[in-house]
Amino acid sequence: MDQRTKLGYRQGIISIVVNILLFILKYWAGIVSGSVAIIADAWHTLSDSFSSLIVIGGVRLSSRKPTHKHPFGFGRWEQIAAFFIAFLLGIIAYEFARESVQNYLNRETASYGTIAIAVTVLSVVIKEALAQYSFYTYRKSGNPSLRADGWHHRSDALSSLVILVGIFLARYYWWIDSALGLIISLLLGYAVFDILRDTITRLLGEKPSEELIAKLLLTIRESVSTDLQPHHFHIHNYGTHSELTFHIKLSEETDIRTGHEIATQIEKRIQEKHNIETTIHIEPRDMVKEPVGLSV
Repeated sequence: MDQRTKLGYRQGIISIVVNILLFILKYWAGIVSGSVAIIADAWHTLSDSFSSLIVIGGVRLSSRKPTHKHPFGFGRWEQIAAFFIAFLLGIIAYEFARESVQNYLNRETASYGTIAIAVTVLSVVIKEALAQYSFYTYRKSGNPSLRADGWHHRSDALSSLVILVGIFLARYYWWIDSALGLIISLLLGYAVFDILRDTITRLLGEKPSEELIAKLLLTIRESVSTDLQPHHFHIHNYGTHSELTFHIKLSEETDIRTGHEIATQIEKRIQEKHNIETTIHIEPRDMVKEPVGLSV
């Protein structure tokens, strides 16, 4: 099992255990106080366990080796897992909004107490810690479903923080619990938008950044002394690995074997330094020069 897979499994298991315990505590506090916002927040916390199960499943599927039918591997299961998490968050956001509006129309109120305050403070601290851990594992592994799960944790921390503020306003405004439930649903809605935007962008394909192109150009210059005029860079992200293609120019006097050796040398160097699989297209030098970087 590689490091990327281990990080995904570890994050998922820790999140599931902590979220189940926190759900029990928050649900009890919600029942005691009669707060729809706290009960909704408890279910939000439990949904984090479901999203963590999706993360584990995505990590398991994406770690499979390439096959003849799927030669680029299964890394994009990570993006698919992130999409499912966003869908789950969207359902929860809708339910929170619906219940909040219904309670407002029925003029239902909540009775907060010391238990509600203590549990809510504890929830803010624990959920933000889980969010930070998820974002850390995302930076280490590059797995987008871990980022989505981190957003799930952070939205829970934010919703608990909003509830904490509302607790101290409940004595002045009877409708504060309904308003807080609606605010939580809006926070979740934003998280859904952000996750879907990132996931869809990755699935559709992204252009290589200027920073990456600069690093690749430096690696190419370190590999060979000849000016190859590299251009037409395209990169395809498959989650667990990336595929790069670009063009270089060689003199017409260069024989096929020498051209092959130059291209192979560059491909190996890029693999060693950037962990990217590369395919290079060779052109004669007297062709019209392409601009260095991206082209269409």
